[in-house]
Amino acid sequence: MMPGKTPEAAARAAKAIESSPNRPLAGVRVLVGRAEHQARPLTLGLKSLGAEVTEIPFIAIRPPRSCASFDRALKHIRDYDWLLLTSVNGVHALAARLTDLGMSARRFRHLEVAAIGPATREALEKLGIEVAVVPEAYVAESVIASLRGRVEGSRVLLPRARVARDTLPCELRSLGARVDVVEAYETVVPRASERKLQAIMGDPRRRPHLVTFTSSSSARNFATLLGVRSQLGEPLTGIRLASIGPITSRTLADLGLRVDIEARDYTIPGLIQAIRADWAGRSRTNAE
Repeated sequence: MMPGKTPEAAARAAKAIESSPNRPLAGVRVLVGRAEHQARPLTLGLKSLGAEVTEIPFIAIRPPRSCASFDRALKHIRDYDWLLLTSVNGVHALAARLTDLGMSARRFRHLEVAAIGPATREALEKLGIEVAVVPEAYVAESVIASLRGRVEGSRVLLPRARVARDTLPCELRSLGARVDVVEAYETVVPRASERKLQAIMGDPRRRPHLVTFTSSSSARNFATLLGVRSQLGEPLTGIRLASIGPITSRTLADLGLRVDIEARDYTIPGLIQAIRADWAGRSRTNAE
């Protein structure tokens, strides 16, 4: 308690801070399920708004079982016209292979490079690779629109996760591109998270008010960690679900889960803003 303040005055001051427009998530328990090495920006952004954040990764990233196809493509990078990266994880995998192969990013100067979003572009530029194309919306369909008329007859290298949607390579081929898809990394279910997730869901004092999803993989893995899909609805009663974009929302819907919040800008800052706006709106409604 501050010197000179009564307990009642201190309580009123604390309540005023919690109700501040700058802390619209004060007292809101949020579960962040991003991979452990990627959770920090989302966690810090939510905490800055007053949220009580718990991190339990729904997803873990690891190297593929074999890097042979990726290495072969990189050794013959001169044969490609385009390099397309769809995630920061893909960039990190690329950097690791270049290091192991003793290759320099200078080998990519002849390429046209496309990145699916600003975070991926930033990671590529830190690696010394100039990015020519970033689509307006950060989904495969927007990538296709941005490359229409530019890739016909070109050879495209697409390093990505072991399990990913086929939309991008199929549509690129329909535009006349020759596409080589190589496995750069794989996403797995972190089994250590199962006990933690089930424990927090069963504890009324820790049970989240909100769960965030930043990819389709995180949504599917959440379902796996929590239990049988047909029983998902009941454990999530009263919990709001926030999605980073329409593809992730579609996956949640396919799992039988509703989406309460969807980011308009399919980025971590966009997701934070959507959560902030949603809770501010709920607070106004409750006040009325």
